[in-house]
Amino acid sequence: MLTVFEIRKSFTFITLMVSLCLEGTVLAQNGHLLEEEKNALREVAVQLGKKDWDFNLNPCDGNSNWTTPKRNDMPWYNNSVICNCSYPGEVCHVEKIFLKGQDLAGVLPPSLAKLPFLKTIDLTRNYLSGTIPPEWALTKLKYMSVTVNRLSGPLPEYLGNITTLVYMSLENNLFNGMVPAELGKLTKLENLILSANNLTGELPMELNNLKKLTELRLSSNNFIGKIPSLWSWTNLQKLELQASGFEGPIPSSISVLKNLSELRISDLNGGASQFPPLKDMIKMNKLMLRSCNISGKIPSYLVKMSALMILYLTGNFLTGPIPDWIKNRDAKYFAEIILRDNQSFQSLGRRMFDVYIQGEQRLKDFDIEQGAKGVDKVVKRNFTAMVINNTLEIRFQYTGKGTTAVPTRGTYGPLISAISVESDFKPPSHWKRKIFISTGAGFLALFLILAVIFYAWWNQYIGERISREQVLRGLDLHAGFFTYRQIKAATNNFDAANKIGEGGFGSVYRGTLLDGAIIAVKQLAAKSKQGNHEFVNEIGLLSGLQHPNLVKLYGCCIEGSQLLLVYEYMENNNLARALFGPEEYQLEMDWPRRQNICVGVAKGLAFLHEESTLKIIHRDIKTNNVLLDKDLNPKISDFGLAKLVEEENTHIITTIAGTKGYIAPEYVLWGHLTHKADVYSFGVVALEIVAGKSNMKFSPSENFFCLLDWALVLQKKGSLMELVDPRLGSNFNKNEAEKIIRVALLCTSPAPTLRPAMSEVVSMLEGHVNIQEFNMDSRIHDSELKLQALREKYDELYDDLSKTQTHVHRTSSTEEKENSSKSVLGSDPQD
Repeated sequence: MLTVFEIRKSFTFITLMVSLCLEGTVLAQNGHLLEEEKNALREVAVQLGKKDWDFNLNPCDGNSNWTTPKRNDMPWYNNSVICNCSYPGEVCHVEKIFLKGQDLAGVLPPSLAKLPFLKTIDLTRNYLSGTIPPEWALTKLKYMSVTVNRLSGPLPEYLGNITTLVYMSLENNLFNGMVPAELGKLTKLENLILSANNLTGELPMELNNLKKLTELRLSSNNFIGKIPSLWSWTNLQKLELQASGFEGPIPSSISVLKNLSELRISDLNGGASQFPPLKDMIKMNKLMLRSCNISGKIPSYLVKMSALMILYLTGNFLTGPIPDWIKNRDAKYFAEIILRDNQSFQSLGRRMFDVYIQGEQRLKDFDIEQGAKGVDKVVKRNFTAMVINNTLEIRFQYTGKGTTAVPTRGTYGPLISAISVESDFKPPSHWKRKIFISTGAGFLALFLILAVIFYAWWNQYIGERISREQVLRGLDLHAGFFTYRQIKAATNNFDAANKIGEGGFGSVYRGTLLDGAIIAVKQLAAKSKQGNHEFVNEIGLLSGLQHPNLVKLYGCCIEGSQLLLVYEYMENNNLARALFGPEEYQLEMDWPRRQNICVGVAKGLAFLHEESTLKIIHRDIKTNNVLLDKDLNPKISDFGLAKLVEEENTHIITTIAGTKGYIAPEYVLWGHLTHKADVYSFGVVALEIVAGKSNMKFSPSENFFCLLDWALVLQKKGSLMELVDPRLGSNFNKNEAEKIIRVALLCTSPAPTLRPAMSEVVSMLEGHVNIQEFNMDSRIHDSELKLQALREKYDELYDDLSKTQTHVHRTSSTEEKENSSKSVLGSDPQD
C-alpha cells in the first residue's frame, strides 16, 4: 500500500471556509415550510427509520435538531435539511437533505417525490435496503448519493427519467444485472459512480451520450468484454476501472482524455500489450495501472507530467531499469514498480527477510538472491513441520536489512510458486504410496495468503497476535458486508423459532430484512478453525460467481467473534429432503421437475468447471447441497470445500473432503483429484433423482450395498426401468428416464478418463449429442469381483484416514442425519 501526504494550499482552505459560511446563511432563514412538505418529511422519516426529527420545530430555521454543523473530523457524518426561504411570503421549500452516517435501517423513501423543490439527496453510509423506488423518476434531483448501503436488485431503467441529474453515486451496494441503456438519457450527468456492486454484462453504447462526464468509476464489478471506447468522454478528469472484469488491452482511444488527472485501471484479463498512449495527459496527478499485462519500458514522456504524484505500475511485465527521472524526483513523489529485467537487479536493490513456519522462525536474514545465486531463479528449502488441523502457515517477515529506498518491492521479493508436502503417516501396507500436495500459484489462494502477510507487515503486526476479525477484515473478500445489528434484527436476535438448521460449523437461521426480503444466515461457530477456512473459501469463490444454478451469496458479517454468511433464501429446502426426507417434508416431484433439476445441476457444474473465470472443483456435490427455490429450480450450494484448479493440473492431496457415497473412487483411494470427481458425484445424484432413493441407504438385498451397485446390475439385465421411482407410476417419459440413467452410469465410470466433461453431460441430457458408448462388461463386476470389494476397501481406508490428520471431512455420521438434517439455506434442519 502507498501512503501519500499532500500539501494543501492555503487558498483551498479559505475557499472552503467561505462556502461554509455562505451555506450557513441559507440555513438561518426564518420562513415557514409548507404543511404539504412537512407531511412529506414525516413520511420520509418513517420510510427511512429516522426517529429523531422533531416536527414541533421549524425544519428551516437552522436549529440543531434539523441541522448538525459540519465537522472536519467527521466527513462522513451529516444530519441536515436545507431549505430555500427566498420565495415570496416567507415560504420555504426543502432543497437538500443530507443524512450521512445516520445508521438508518429502512428503505429509500418513495415520499421524496412529494418534495417538488428537492435537488439533493445524500444517504451515504447507512443500512438502507431494497431498491430505488420508481417515484424518484418524478423528481428533479441534481445530486443523488446512496453510497454504502444494502440496496439490491437490478439498476432500474427509470433512473434514466431523472434527466436533471448531474451527480449519481450508487457505489458499494448489492446491485446486480446489466447497466440499463436508459442511463444514456442523463445527458447532464458529470459524475457517474457505480463501483463495488455486482453489475454484469457489457456497458451499453448509449453511455456514449454522456459527453459531460468528468468522473466515471466502475471498479469492483463483473463486467465482460473489452474496455469500451472512450472517444465520447473527452471531459473526463477521473476514470477508475479497477477489478471491473473488463478485458485488455487499454484502448488507444484513451489518448483523447487529455483532461485526466486520475487514472486507475487494474486486473485486466487478456494478453500482453504496450504502455497505453498517455503522452498528452499533462494534468495527470495519480496514475495506477496495476496488473494490466503491460510490457516494454516505462515511457520517458511521463517525466513531463509535472503534476504526477503517484505512479503505481506493479504486476506488469515492464523491462529495463528504473528511469533516472523517477529516482531523482521530488520527495513528495511515490512509486511502486515491478521490472522484469535481470540486468536492473543491482540498481533495484535486495530483500532480506525471516521465514516462519507454523509460528517458528526457520530462517534468519535470508537473502533470496544470494540463496538462489541470481535472480529469477528457484530457491528450494526443505523443512519438517507438524501440521495441525490441516493448516500449514508460512510467513515472511521483512527485517529492514534490504533496500529501504524507492522502490521497496520488486521481483527479488519472496514468492511461493509451489509447495511440495510429503506426509510421514503410514497408510495400510498393501495400499502404501507417497501422497503429495502440489499446488500451482492459484491467483485467488495466493492473493488471500499474501494479503494477510502484507496487511500484517505494513501495520507491523507480524509476530504479534492478531484477532480473527482483524485478519478477515484485512482480506479483500469482494462481498457485501452486513452489520451484526442488521442480522440480529433480521433473525429477531437469533430467535430459536427462526432456526432452520444445525451444521458442522454452526447454525442456520431464517431472517427478514426491513424491505421484506427473506434471507438465510449461516452462523459459524466462534471457535471453529475449519469454520474460518470455510468462511473465507465460500466468500472468496461464491462472491465472484453468477449463474442461475448457483446459490447467491449476498454478503457476510465479521464482528468480534461473529462470522456470518448471508444467502438468498431457498423456499423448498434441498433435494435430499424433497426426495427421501421425512414424509411430511417430501415434495411432489413429477418427472418434468426431476428432469429440470437434473439438467440444472449439470449446467451449474459445467459453469464451475469450464465457463467460469475461476475453474472450480466443488468436492461435495450431493442432494443435500442442491437447493430448491419456490419454483423447484436447483441451485448448487456449500462451497466451503471447493478447490481452485489451475489449467488442467491433477491434484494429489492428502485431505479427502466430501460425503461418503458421493466421492469418486480414485479420490478416496489415491487422493487423485480432478473435475471428474464432481462428474462422479453428479452421476450418483442423477440416479437418486430418478430413483427417489438415497444411494447409501438403499439396499434391496444383502447382495447390493448401494443404489449405484443395484443400477449397474439392472443395466446388465436390461431392466433399467425398475430403477425409476415407483411413486411416478407410469407418468414419465421412458426414453428420457433411460437417457438420464445411462448418462448417470457413464458419469460413475470407475476410470475418470471414461467420464464425460459436464458440458458433454449437458449436451447429452438435452439431446444435442448421443450418449457415449462404452464396454459395459468392463464395468460390471462378477460375483467374485463385485463392488463389495470396493466397499470394503472404501470403509477400511475411510476408517484409517479418520484416525489420522488425513481424514474424510464429511463422515457417515453426518450422512445418517440426512432425513432430518438438511440444507444450509432451506427451511428445515439441515446438514
